[in-house]
Amino acid sequence: MRTDEETALRVDGLRMRYGSNDVLNDVTFRVFQGEVLALLGPNGAGKTTTIEILEGFRARSAGRVEVLGADPARGDEAWRARLGIVLQSWRDHGKWRVRELLAHLGSYYAGHSTEKVRRPWDADELIAAVGLDEHAGQRIKTLSGGQRRRLDVAIGMVGRPEMLFLDEPTAGFDPEARREFHDLILDLAAAGDTTIMLTTHDLYEAERLAGRILILNEGRIVADGTAEELAQQIVGADEVRWTVDGRRHVRATGDSTAFVFELFKRHGEAVADLEVRRSSLEDTYLALVRRAESGGTARTGGLKEAV
Repeated sequence: MRTDEETALRVDGLRMRYGSNDVLNDVTFRVFQGEVLALLGPNGAGKTTTIEILEGFRARSAGRVEVLGADPARGDEAWRARLGIVLQSWRDHGKWRVRELLAHLGSYYAGHSTEKVRRPWDADELIAAVGLDEHAGQRIKTLSGGQRRRLDVAIGMVGRPEMLFLDEPTAGFDPEARREFHDLILDLAAAGDTTIMLTTHDLYEAERLAGRILILNEGRIVADGTAEELAQQIVGADEVRWTVDGRRHVRATGDSTAFVFELFKRHGEAVADLEVRRSSLEDTYLALVRRAESGGTARTGGLKEAV
């Protein structure tokens, strides 16, 4: 059981209403220190509104919200210095050079350094951490898309944030740049000093980066757990395909490892063309969206679902 002291972010009964329209309705969850959490959901689900409330940029209609022990609606400069925010895109300061921009932005955090967290992050150390060593003296407008995104992360990290928000971090990336960015975030997460919350439409990205996933639909949290837990509890069975004596077989099973073991015990080398397709986050996500569209309600295992 995680303690309150380990809670980086707490949301209880969050509501957001525009006129008679509830954009968020009784949203409740926690994020613990050092955790990487992905917030998923279709367009209009309320992801952006949720993140903006957590960042302190939008006032909520009701509910309790705490980020690093403070209400974002009343967060002061010292509190904001503990946050890092990486937006979908930021194209200002094109004439600045990488090192000089980071050193300049870092200077704003110097007054918020503590014995526990020394701020800002040294510009050269930060540049090395995000893999921009060879581009430290380069003008920002000459960076490639992938390099620019690394700089965006460096800008979000320059104050050594205890909480980092990433909004659609790889939108528009080519596969190589996406992979490099994922490796960067995984390295930051492995250090364990920063709690990370990201929104994304990329299910592979969520599955690769996040230790825990929330799925938001029509303003409500409809699922909360690891990718494996959600797949197991919502979709359920894996699919096993194999051939014996030229005949093709397909079986759904909740324990594909045990099933395959028994299969080889029974048929030995006669088993051919074996394929195990595990339930994926995509299967889970699509199943939840279909239930929501059909007006269905599901309650499974340890999940809280109301779709």
